[in-house]
Amino acid sequence: MAKIKVIKMKSAINRTKNQKRTLEALGLKRIGQVVEHDATPNILGMVNKVQHLVSVEETK
Repeated sequence: MAKIKVIKMKSAINRTKNQKRTLEALGLKRIGQVVEHDATPNILGMVNKVQHLVSVEETK
């Protein structure tokens, strides 16, 4: 299965509660923090919800 790196690029201040919870569920707390996940439909859906706050890269 493909892996993706998710990097938090922007703050969650003044964002909706759902977006804040999605970032927490992805494991992102600080700006610049990087987490690696499998590219499952669940994870890709969460990344899509907060795509304006994060950056995504594919890894091997």
